[in-house]
Amino acid sequence: SSGINAEWPLRPGKFWPKTHSPKEVMFLNELEEILDVIEPHEFRKIMRPLFQQLARCVSSPHFQVAERALYFWNNDYIMTLISDNADVILPIMFGALYKNSKSHWNKTIHGLIYNALKLFMEMNQRLFDECTVRYKDERQRERAKMKEREEAWAALEQAAIANADKIKGQIPSANNQYTSALDNEDLDGVDPEALAETIKSLPEKGQTEDAEPVEAAVQRDLTRRKSFLPVDFETRKALIQHQQHKVGSCGYYTIFTRFENIFK
Repeated sequence: SSGINAEWPLRPGKFWPKTHSPKEVMFLNELEEILDVIEPHEFRKIMRPLFQQLARCVSSPHFQVAERALYFWNNDYIMTLISDNADVILPIMFGALYKNSKSHWNKTIHGLIYNALKLFMEMNQRLFDECTVRYKDERQRERAKMKEREEAWAALEQAAIANADKIKGQIPSANNQYTSALDNEDLDGVDPEALAETIKSLPEKGQTEDAEPVEAAVQRDLTRRKSFLPVDFETRKALIQHQQHKVGSCGYYTIFTRFENIFK
């Protein structure tokens, strides 16, 4: 629409197709056509966001995008606009041009970048030297910051190694705290053979009440046992009476059924 056409040169990042390289090339084609007819005072309004986006395009790993962006330096009218505003444009573009002149994988891009740097150098040698010194200072600060970060991590690692013996045994494992808590118990008094004999001596499921309760046997012979609920003897007696009554009722029903079949 006409609104987008008027706005997108002012804010190209808002409408730029960052994830679609063929559309990026199409946008660069349209952008060059706009710059061919733009007035110098209008160009000054959009040059900062415009060349920030061009710097990102020059750094693109897709060589067609980078190549199309660098073709702007072959346009005489655009070069006139850049030359008039080199003090603003060169600091924006210098980092991307210098970095990709050494790191970009495509040899054609290297040649186009060297051509753009040569044109900037011919425009203003003093400004070019200032940008070179500023870029080197920024890179040195980045390396110093990276070195400090690595040294801090190395010191932290050495401190962790030195305190490993002290930390071990004081802090339970976060992966299995229950197991670590059990490991602290004294289990040296448990004899595996005695444990097996105790399990064999436990009463069977249908054994009478006179037999020793399971809980008492476990408590007597094991040093570690699980907690158990207290037994309500009145409830247990009621359950036994209910089971006996149920068995007796079934027996009476069976006898009555047999006599009924005989007299039929």
